[in-house]
Amino acid sequence: MTISAVLFDVDGVLLDSTAAHRRIWTSWSLARGLNPEKVWRLTFGRRPEDTVKDAAPHLDPVIERRVLDELLAQEKDGFPPLDGAADLLEALSDSPWAIVTSGDRTSVGERFAAAGLPLPAVQVYGSDVEHAKPAPDCFALAASRLGVAPSACLVVEDAPAGVSAAVAAGCTVIGLTTTHREESLGQAHMCAASLAEVRNLLIAQGFLARP
Repeated sequence: MTISAVLFDVDGVLLDSTAAHRRIWTSWSLARGLNPEKVWRLTFGRRPEDTVKDAAPHLDPVIERRVLDELLAQEKDGFPPLDGAADLLEALSDSPWAIVTSGDRTSVGERFAAAGLPLPAVQVYGSDVEHAKPAPDCFALAASRLGVAPSACLVVEDAPAGVSAAVAAGCTVIGLTTTHREESLGQAHMCAASLAEVRNLLIAQGFLARP
């Protein structure tokens, strides 16, 4: 495996956002008379408006996205860094890497600042592509902006939709088992239980120097 760049999803990969997102989607679901558990299963790795389209096709996804953004704004301290995120990103400071997320630029930027994590030069958000995850467009765009082939990109993803998108783009994928079990990430080329494991793999592949 030749690695020229590393592409990270954000929620569940660099930020521990599960609890906050669960509160947001539960509140929204109950207010709309929907089953929170059914809605929750539709959320991972996807843009909020795409989840709304599937969970409540009778509602206007644009309007509901605004409601969800308002709920998101109330969770200011709900997105701490995942264990090992700061150390891994510091180790990558001189290497090509990017974030590829279904989130929006403003909220992700605020959460990274609050978590004390650096943002890379290349950032791809849900609004940057017409077709979001599980379509491959977001990962293809990140690779293009980095000037490398998708086949030379290692993607770290925690959600089946994101894994599917990265595989479809031609990337090598590590499924991070922070929000889903390994069997749910079956398309991933390999799985890791922590970012420390991801860092060790990058060291073993010669992409990062040994500390």
